[in-house]
Amino acid sequence: MAKKRRPQPKAAAPRPVDGEIPVVGAREPCPCGSGRRYKACHGRAAAQAVTELVQRPFEGLPGEADWVALRELVPAATAQLTLKAGLPEGVPSVTLATVLPMAWPALRRDNGEILLGLQNDTATGDISRDLADTLNRAFTTAPGSPVDAGRAAPDGPRLQDLLDLDAPFAPEVHTGFEFWLGEEGENASGEVAASLERANSAAIPTARLAGADGAYWCETPEKNHLRWVMTHPEEKLLDALARLHAAGTSSLGDDTRLVGSFRAHGLTVPVWDLPGGMRAEDCEKPAASFAERLAEALAAGTPLTADERRARSGLMNRQVTLS
Repeated sequence: MAKKRRPQPKAAAPRPVDGEIPVVGAREPCPCGSGRRYKACHGRAAAQAVTELVQRPFEGLPGEADWVALRELVPAATAQLTLKAGLPEGVPSVTLATVLPMAWPALRRDNGEILLGLQNDTATGDISRDLADTLNRAFTTAPGSPVDAGRAAPDGPRLQDLLDLDAPFAPEVHTGFEFWLGEEGENASGEVAASLERANSAAIPTARLAGADGAYWCETPEKNHLRWVMTHPEEKLLDALARLHAAGTSSLGDDTRLVGSFRAHGLTVPVWDLPGGMRAEDCEKPAASFAERLAEALAAGTPLTADERRARSGLMNRQVTLS
């Protein structure tokens, strides 16, 4: 005899609320009071309303390759941002941070300084517009408070509209996340202290190469890696990498090899395996030499040979899209 199915509890009907439903984390209870998670309730409609994906959200910003690296590859880093119209009254500085405690979109410190988080889920298909919206809301957030998640207007400004495009973008990579705490680091407690401990324990040692924009060394238990975000057009770059790979000149020295690439925010990120003893400073000269070989390969105008086509196919098969 077939077993009787237990009656399944019905989800509570959404409770009417005044005004718009605020945006919260996907796994948090929906603010409407339905008892369901946000992503299964009002978050579903929000997800369906996502704007068209912008393939290169950081294009036009100084240091586009570094923006992509800080978004996708680097655990702990900061960079000072310069606003086109200058800083509002009461805001001494704006600092981009890879990630903030509890994944806050932004934080307004007690002294008015703003930390803008880069590695967050975004509500639309344009990361630049979402970040600009968060920054604008941070200006009016009370000092000493995190900035809540929100949704940018479809015609709202982008980072390219707010930032000084002539100012340099100089990321500083950190060994941990103590930059969260500012001068009050010794007083960290509660959720912030716990979040700091978790973040520090998970951070992979990472360093930025001084002589190559977008190039980052990292250390893992088995081997080290160099991940280099490049702004060259993807098809031309893959052709050039294939030429070098087929010629046996795509490595960065003994016991290193080009193993594939990522695709992130419209840019290609070649990846090399490095021996465990090869540190970031050891990559500087080999990277500079590789950049010269790559420039020559990019300038080549002849069709790929059979060997080069096979090398290109192999690189394409090992390409992973991050975003």
